[in-house]
Amino acid sequence: MRTILITGAAGFIPSSLADKLIEDEQTTIIAVDNFLTGKIDNLPKTIKSNYRFIKADINNYQDISAVVLSYKFDYIFHYAAVVGVQRTLDNPIMVLDDIKGIQNILLLAKNTGVKRVFFSSSSEVYGEPVEIPQNEYTTPLNSKLPYAIVKNIGEAFLRSYQQEHGLDYTIFRFFNTYGPKQSTDFVLAKFVKAALEGRDITLFGDGLQTRTFCYIDDNIEVTLKCLNENFCVNDVLNMGSNIEISIKKLAEIVIDITKSKSKITYLPALVEGDMRRRCPDNGNMIGILGRDLTSLEVGIKMVIEKY
Repeated sequence: MRTILITGAAGFIPSSLADKLIEDEQTTIIAVDNFLTGKIDNLPKTIKSNYRFIKADINNYQDISAVVLSYKFDYIFHYAAVVGVQRTLDNPIMVLDDIKGIQNILLLAKNTGVKRVFFSSSSEVYGEPVEIPQNEYTTPLNSKLPYAIVKNIGEAFLRSYQQEHGLDYTIFRFFNTYGPKQSTDFVLAKFVKAALEGRDITLFGDGLQTRTFCYIDDNIEVTLKCLNENFCVNDVLNMGSNIEISIKKLAEIVIDITKSKSKITYLPALVEGDMRRRCPDNGNMIGILGRDLTSLEVGIKMVIEKY
């Protein structure tokens, strides 16, 4: 038997993780979210005896300490954060407040005998690309925006708690992940929904900025292997595809697959936050997964099925 805390549990990736974890009857999941960006629809649809949801704010010590001190957690997945490019740009102080949540989780984990903390960092810690592909160990971190800085600080806290208190950790640097639960705040889901509704697909700038896209099932499978088989203990892991595609090409693929009559239109480029390239060195991830990633075309078709 094991008991696991998932923060940000009404979000896309953590709720998808919970869906898989509760299939194991020997695992009890306590899920926490304050619904700032998470959605109640993401929570499990069927009642499970090994799953409980608690509404709480991770950044409020009284809220989260009441949860942690009520259970004997073996592991914590700390995924709660303010997310979404425009939201994080518009609310920089709220983003910085997430540092409190990181501190709260680590202090409580250290004091209650948690075995390992899993932290959702981000490709944003790399900032503007210094090199491509971006490697976990050799690529300099070029964090400038509040969201990226918070993730970088979180990574530093984890390393420091391990050094001083022996609290084990795993850091996932997530690159673009997509799937059926993803909010239309994010590019692929937004494009699919617009195409299916026949609305124009709007790009910022020239649309030639590149990203990589990883299907949620691949993300979750690697995460579970790290948990169950003790991969990536006290280490960092890029989580994402290494196949670059321009945002304009992505829109064209979505239009083609959906057979939509949508047209591509353009808005001025974002002032900040829209890096020209993102591409991880994902060799360590593939080594853990032990197979190729789901192709973008197959993944998009599975997202389309949702609608």
